[in-house]
Amino acid sequence: MKQLQDKPGSVGETNQASPVAPALEIVDVHVSFKERRRKLPVLNGLSLTVAKGEFVAIVGPSGCGKSTLFHIIGGLLKPQAGEVLMNGIRVTAQRGHISYMPQQPALFPWRTIEENVLLASEVASTAAFTASNTQPAPRPEALAEARQWLGSVGLAGFEQAYPHQLSGGMQQRVAFLRALLSPQELMLLDEPFSALDALTRSDMQRWLLDIWEQNRRSVLFITHNIEEALLLADRVYVLSNRPAAVLHEVQVPFDRPRREEMTEDPAFLKRKRQIAQWMKEEQQKARLS
Repeated sequence: MKQLQDKPGSVGETNQASPVAPALEIVDVHVSFKERRRKLPVLNGLSLTVAKGEFVAIVGPSGCGKSTLFHIIGGLLKPQAGEVLMNGIRVTAQRGHISYMPQQPALFPWRTIEENVLLASEVASTAAFTASNTQPAPRPEALAEARQWLGSVGLAGFEQAYPHQLSGGMQQRVAFLRALLSPQELMLLDEPFSALDALTRSDMQRWLLDIWEQNRRSVLFITHNIEEALLLADRVYVLSNRPAAVLHEVQVPFDRPRREEMTEDPAFLKRKRQIAQWMKEEQQKARLS
């Protein structure tokens, strides 16, 4: 696995800054489930990192264990072996360290749009108050921030609307803002655009790029769309069939801010074809096994 930190200097150099711990580090994680008295391996020594402020994508065959990996990172499952570290601190099987955006918006239908956006900050404030007996953040401040963000993503005037009154793309923007405004540094995005039509998906990709450029949160993004992964991410991990391990790590060298025209660049197309070939080879292995 390639290291994200720069190589250390020559022997004898002094006063070097300590390397910054990654926002996320998955170290040699193994996971298996029991199925009808036999063991079903799902993750096989999987390791990856997400640096602070980095956008990392994961692609891999269907059913290879990508969602299981997110459950491990979120603390919903404990691996049989391996560790999860955030900012250099071991958080294996601990909850509450990530913000999460699922495939579907998962908005509460009885809450208004602004109330859905505020949900993550409300939960965090309640948890902080319970843990430390400190006063939660004043609601007017959180509400003002939520309204400001809603305006910046084209949802001004919809603050008091309900989820069923919004289009699919608009609901996804609300779900993303809810994750963005949570206090956790690391965001896990689980195929957030997979249910959208092609035109809406393209629009949401451009929107996400613009919002991420303003905020630069640490992001781990699951997608089956190779072009989407290369367009959005700084690095792409290509996973094997189940039990999943990292097959390849692809550096995406294109400058930011990214634009959709980049997808026609010969260097972009070369990487897209290469990843597609790796994925095809994995599918062939699965059929032969």
